[in-house]
Amino acid sequence: MQAPAAAASAWPADRLPAEVEAALQRGKVAPDAVSVVVMDVSGAQRPLLDVHSDVGRNPASVMKLVTTYAALEILGPAYTWDTRIATDGQVAQGALNGNLYVQGSGDPKLVMERLWLLQRRLLGQGIQVIVGDVVLDRSAFSLPPIDPARFDNEPYRPYNAVPDALLLNYKSLTMRFIPDAAAGVARIAYEPAVAHLRLPSTVPLLKTKGNACGDWRGALKAQLADATQIQFLGGYPAACGENSWAVAPAAPDRFAPRVFEGMWRELGGKVTGQVRMGTTPDGVQPLMSFSSPTLGEVVRDINKYSNNVMTQQVFLTLGKERAGVGTFEGGRQAVAQWWSERVPGMVAPTIDNGAGLSRDARITAGSLAKMLSVAWNSNVMPELMASMPIVGVDGTMKNSKSAHTGGAHLKTGTLRDASAIAGYVNGRDGRRWVVVALANSDNAPQARPAWDALIDWVAAQ
Repeated sequence: MQAPAAAASAWPADRLPAEVEAALQRGKVAPDAVSVVVMDVSGAQRPLLDVHSDVGRNPASVMKLVTTYAALEILGPAYTWDTRIATDGQVAQGALNGNLYVQGSGDPKLVMERLWLLQRRLLGQGIQVIVGDVVLDRSAFSLPPIDPARFDNEPYRPYNAVPDALLLNYKSLTMRFIPDAAAGVARIAYEPAVAHLRLPSTVPLLKTKGNACGDWRGALKAQLADATQIQFLGGYPAACGENSWAVAPAAPDRFAPRVFEGMWRELGGKVTGQVRMGTTPDGVQPLMSFSSPTLGEVVRDINKYSNNVMTQQVFLTLGKERAGVGTFEGGRQAVAQWWSERVPGMVAPTIDNGAGLSRDARITAGSLAKMLSVAWNSNVMPELMASMPIVGVDGTMKNSKSAHTGGAHLKTGTLRDASAIAGYVNGRDGRRWVVVALANSDNAPQARPAWDALIDWVAAQ
């Protein structure tokens, strides 16, 4: 058993525990770049730790807790998104003679498996050939042009995918590399199927020094900037075994039409016209409605794995429910009004896009701790807490070095100049603590060992 730390009542609240200070020093993170609050979950007692709690800092992905908690209370855990299918034609003898309209509502989880189900249901309605166009309607959100490279000049990383009212598979393509030593190549499988994008089926196998895998992505020398094809100028190290790589292909606005058509044809369906973006006209005939998983399930995916585009989908939905169309400003207004009602008297966050993938987002540790205390007594507490990674068990906390495995639910956040954790930690005597720790500095990512030390210290109280 770990030796207990100093008694809570004996520790000065304005000083970080010695083991936390030591870990920050090793990571070269200055103490004045750090804010920490540890308080009883009831919020009725003075904080156990209160260090720079009124300083606004960038919380990185910890901001997702604000968005998801607000959404759970405003929309309800059972909220779903409906993708509606309609037509201006008639079905006869396996053919839809007219256009097919697919109207998105912001479903954050219309991934390939669920798109396959949607298309299977279309086949089940007797539609094998669409004699007309497939029109994909994304008008539920009104967004300015967004460059996926704007944040960190990494436009092909899925975490930079731009939200969309008809978001298919997170705008991401997974490439699976399977070595075939006898043939001297790695075979490449792609998911989902994508039309009108040339994709190589193999890449040469490479022999590496010492039979080491190394940087296999770099060895491929992938060329991703061409909207018509993906190329590999290098090879795949034979020692690496099977691996997968998810990318967001160039021309993201073309992704949804390409995937819808690619998967439709893969299922045996045909379309004589184009698959294109457009709007659904009045007076069309409804064919079916396809519902998403519940918000409670979506929130779990968001917080466990820190999915940025799913969070922005939820954030924009808050604006859509408020004003009829989803905008970032509408999302900010919805959260601001909710905050003023649920966390009155505390400095409101600067939430930006709701996901924490931002250089402008700010919140104080004191405000975030108070929000988590309020959440503990909320009707949606079970859904929110269950969405947070469990220390040493799953999600972004699976590889935590804390000794308190299984004893804390904490959301993490990391940018190049920000590191954060926030959530709930079980103490030694059965008490539950709210814990918030934020660091902003050039070395902020080096604060993770300090956060592990903080978790262990709180657990010993």
